[in-house]
Amino acid sequence: MSTQSATINPTKKTVIRTALSGYELLLNPRLNKGTAFTEEERDAFGLHGLLPPHVGTLEEQCERRKRAFDSQPTAFAKYSFMRDLQDTTETLFYSLISRHIEEMLPIVYTPAVGEGCQRFSEIWRRTRGLFISYPNKHRMEQMLADPRYDDVRCIVVSDGERILGLGDQGAGGMGIPIGKMALYTALGGIPPEHCLPILLDVGTDNEALLQDPLYIGWQHKRIRGQEYDDFVEAFVSAVKGRWPHILLQWEDFAGTNALHLLERYRDRLCTFNDDIQGTAAVTTGTLLAAINATGIPLKEQTIAMFGAGSAGIGIIDLLIAAMKEEGLSEEEARSRIYAFNRYGLLIEGGRGIRAEQEPLLRKRADVKHWKLSGGEDISLLDVVRNANVTVLVGVSAQAGTFTEEIVREVASHTPRPIIFPLSNPTSKSEAIPADLMQWTEGRALIGTGSPFAPVEFGGRLIPISQVNNSYIFPGLALGILVSRARRVTDSMIMAAAKALAKLSPARTDRDAPLLPPIADSRKVSLVVAEAVGKQAIADGVAEGADVATLKEELLDYVWDPVYLPYERIR
Repeated sequence: MSTQSATINPTKKTVIRTALSGYELLLNPRLNKGTAFTEEERDAFGLHGLLPPHVGTLEEQCERRKRAFDSQPTAFAKYSFMRDLQDTTETLFYSLISRHIEEMLPIVYTPAVGEGCQRFSEIWRRTRGLFISYPNKHRMEQMLADPRYDDVRCIVVSDGERILGLGDQGAGGMGIPIGKMALYTALGGIPPEHCLPILLDVGTDNEALLQDPLYIGWQHKRIRGQEYDDFVEAFVSAVKGRWPHILLQWEDFAGTNALHLLERYRDRLCTFNDDIQGTAAVTTGTLLAAINATGIPLKEQTIAMFGAGSAGIGIIDLLIAAMKEEGLSEEEARSRIYAFNRYGLLIEGGRGIRAEQEPLLRKRADVKHWKLSGGEDISLLDVVRNANVTVLVGVSAQAGTFTEEIVREVASHTPRPIIFPLSNPTSKSEAIPADLMQWTEGRALIGTGSPFAPVEFGGRLIPISQVNNSYIFPGLALGILVSRARRVTDSMIMAAAKALAKLSPARTDRDAPLLPPIADSRKVSLVVAEAVGKQAIADGVAEGADVATLKEELLDYVWDPVYLPYERIR
């Protein structure tokens, strides 16, 4: 490896050899061990005097950093603290997360990363990843050519236009690729040197950022239309030229662009969109787990999908595929799902319908005999009342839209209503779990997009499963990389969803949580990765992978956050 003159074996390593020494070594976050450098290493690398005399251990460092983490007064302060730690000592950063996954995940990912993106310019200190701005479009190949990126195998890229439910954050959207890549490593075990976060800075339409003198991005209105498409095309071509076998994940692009880019490039390189396919997989997997708890097959459920952006469309497509596997035709499967935009039910002649939503439209004849509340649009409450909805999924970023009246109506149609308010961060959630339990007399099977504390009901504490994409994308990426998949097929996404569903504690106890504990994320990622890799082999898109050795290869590839001995290259 040529990164900072360091040689790091991409599989299981026993020693790290590097020509760096002194300050240069300590300033390299990938190689820095801080006080854990041994006396012999301090001799060899000229570190005496640059470090305090105490020779510590990784365990001691984790305890020291955990105390400092706990002393931070707010979630944002904790987020900023962890970003600094990542940019200082990566192994310590990942080791700390691995020991406290349930506590750390909401800080390094959702929901705290949302404020991190909003205040990204305020806390930006050190380079991580690549900012490719529109004015620098002619320098793309030069930027990617740096030898430090020779070992990159996967990229998460965003243009910052649709960050969580917070909208356009411009260059601040880089917090998302950084966070996603951190979870590739923390939860999937993908070596940090294989990961590269990228922000395509094509401007911003966020007026507050355009007027902020401290904003670090390109202060220009967003480039759109053909100019935007040409810029992304140049980026993809440069990436493919630099790394012919790269895995490229699209993240937090606006709905229309997200769908367009996925369709345009999915057959040209190994790529997926986590907002579309990752969300679809984790939602479908959790829904299949909930279905098991209800005892009513998926094909007999009636689903209201509140929100038909890229995430909603992705979920619907995967659910339709799952229903078809249960024996329904395409038409029958679509008849079980009602989709909504900001105005109401997607229906022929309705308002604000985009081209990609047309396959979701209901016919006017479908609602001809319904009793409606009146007005130009058909509301969620209208659909819940007339269609006997049993499953309610929210991806709308509209807080509080699952009202008591709507939820009680859903609960009247089924013994175990399934209600998933998936929008995040927490401030955008369509409902609060405590309310959902109260309104359904404790019968609801709940999954949320953001983390919520257990709910006390009927004398017991009921844990709330977070339907978090982190259950899927680290394992999906791991399976793709180890199987050497050339493409990401729909059946690989379905394999990830089914693998997650099989891990549900509710399979053996209908009162148990729908999803495994977040603390088991690394185990979950390995199971998902194996399922994805096997499916890639079955689909004929894996290069030289063998089902018989896949699990062993996965275990060999996974990186663990431990300090190794160093040898100096003279």
